[in-house]
Amino acid sequence: MDWQSESPELWAFLEPLHRGDILSGTVAAIERFGVFVVLDDGPGHPTLPGVGFIGIPELSWRRIDAPIDVVRVGQRVSCEFLGSDTCNAEARLSLKALEPDPLQAFADRTVVGQELRGTVDKVLPIGIFVDLGDEVFGLFPFREVDGRPAASPAEDFEVGEEIAVVVEIELPTRRVFLSRSESGQYTGGVLPT
Repeated sequence: MDWQSESPELWAFLEPLHRGDILSGTVAAIERFGVFVVLDDGPGHPTLPGVGFIGIPELSWRRIDAPIDVVRVGQRVSCEFLGSDTCNAEARLSLKALEPDPLQAFADRTVVGQELRGTVDKVLPIGIFVDLGDEVFGLFPFREVDGRPAASPAEDFEVGEEIAVVVEIELPTRRVFLSRSESGQYTGGVLPT
């Protein structure tokens, strides 16, 4: 559909928006793939429940099972504008962008090579995921990755087990790698943004 000709008021609303703008509205519909928001001062959408859309990854920093874990229909929300989806003529929004990033907070308080205790959350073929607290999870790979030491075999770990790990944080890629310090020395670190 050519939104510019079919709905000029919708296009006129979306066109001047800039990444980082804060928009408010009311949750109109919750779907398994995201949340539709009727935006304040925004026009109605000819086919969708709202002009604003929040995809699942933009709802929260924490892990969620369903959008209903974060919002309810009729709830007022403020979101950061990420960009316009020209195919669907909607404003892509982020609810989590207005919340503190738990990974950044974790990186700010974690010393390079610091040993921490965490709880095994999942054991997968690639490695174990360890809950380090405050919605931060790290991967302890079962094979060497970029010079990082490999974890023991999967059968050596059990979900719920508490283990000691050394942390390396890659903020640009939002990854936390874990290893065991055998010599007491560690060459990894927190990489800058």
